[in-house]
Amino acid sequence: MTLDPRLRELPQRELPGELRLLCASTRTTRGRGLARLDALPTGHALLLEGCRSVHTIGMRFALDLVWLDDAGGLVRVDAAVVPGRLRNCRGARAVVECNAGEGGRFAAALIPAVH
Repeated sequence: MTLDPRLRELPQRELPGELRLLCASTRTTRGRGLARLDALPTGHALLLEGCRSVHTIGMRFALDLVWLDDAGGLVRVDAAVVPGRLRNCRGARAVVECNAGEGGRFAAALIPAVH
């Protein structure tokens, strides 16, 4: 599966385990997020910084949400959040949205890189 053209232009970071983190760094890219995409390629995720809540309205697939604090530490993982839901995490300052089932891999890859 190839990456959707609107995601190809985003800044990206390589993570251990052949994972790729796409960074939604503008208001427009954060607002658009992953809505209306048919899928996200395996091993890819979207980072939304400065974010304590997300919605999955307009999503076409379930997500794992990896919530991070202001130091990049793991706050929690919400697994298999289906479309049409609202989630928030008061202690979070960023969230990583990835395919359902991949949250653990992204959490493990992100945490050692921060500390």
